[in-house]
Parts: sequence; C-alpha cells; structure tokens
Amino acid sequence: TLTTKVFVNGVWMGVHRDPTNLIETLKKLRRKDDVHPEVSIVRDIRERELRLYTDPGRVCRPLFIVEDQQLVLQKKHVRWLNQGTADDGEEFKWQHLAKSGVIEMLDAEEEETVMICMTPEDLETARLQGRGMPPTTDNTNGADFDPAARLKPTLGKSSPHIWTHCEIHPSMI
Repeated sequence: TLTTKVFVNGVWMGVHRDPTNLIETLKKLRRKDDVHPEVSIVRDIRERELRLYTDPGRVCRPLFIVEDQQLVLQKKHVRWLNQGTADDGEEFKWQHLAKSGVIEMLDAEEEETVMICMTPEDLETARLQGRGMPPTTDNTNGADFDPAARLKPTLGKSSPHIWTHCEIHPSMI
C-alpha cells in the first residue's frame, strides 16, 4: 500500500497510511489550540511527504479561515475585540482569534498549499459562481470609478475558486 513519510523539523519520524485524515486531525487540533498555532503542516502529495515544522524563527502571518466559502470570523468576534471581553465576561484579545479557530498562522511553505482570496468580496463572487449566477460587476467607467481600486479580471467560463483562507487587512492587525 502507499504510505506517506512523516517528517518533523526535517527528521523522518515514520510513515502513515491515511495522510488526509492525519492532516485534518492536526489542523482541527491546531484550530482548537491543542497544537501550537505556529506549527506548520505541509503535505507534499507528489513526494508523498507530510512535513511538520515546530522550530522557532519561522516567519508566520495571520490569515482568516474560510469554511464553505464563508469567513469563520463573525460580527461577534469583532465586537468582542472592540470590547476586550466576550459575552461571558472572559477576556478576548487578538490571540483569542487563533485559539477560537478564526485565524490561522501560516508560514511561507504552508501558504503554498492553501487558496488565499484577497477580500471577502472574492468569497461572495465565488459563492455566486458556485450557484451558477454571474458575479457582481464593478462600475469601471461611471462617475464613481476609483482609478486606484483593484481591478478584477473577468473570469469568463472559468470555474469558481474554492478558497481556504482570506487576507486580513493590515488595519485589523
């Protein structure tokens, strides 16, 4: 049977017969803060390798988690951040977003294995395309046109993206 080699910080630790299940489990544990949020989980399907990185010094950046083309982040999370406490009176800070599975810290190597959209509007476009509806179009030649705005290519008959993460606007960090 085909097995996948498992490496931790570059050291071969063993093999696993069901890498998909192992990765799903590790990511769930990381999103619940049972595994440190900065542990990197990288699957190389071609090489049949699973690489875990726990070593210090890797540059990681936060990204919103997307599930079923929806941000996990909800208005209540933003409200809790502004208040500094959750509804139950517990302290709620930026770090709690990672502990509650709203953001994920990814390093450069793990970033190569995910699909990152630039804005929540890209998620809406993908949801509309998934339903067979045309995406909303921007008014690019009206009086409201902003020449500095990011122009999106017309997708034509391309299939909708399946996003896994969304960029966080720098003003939120």
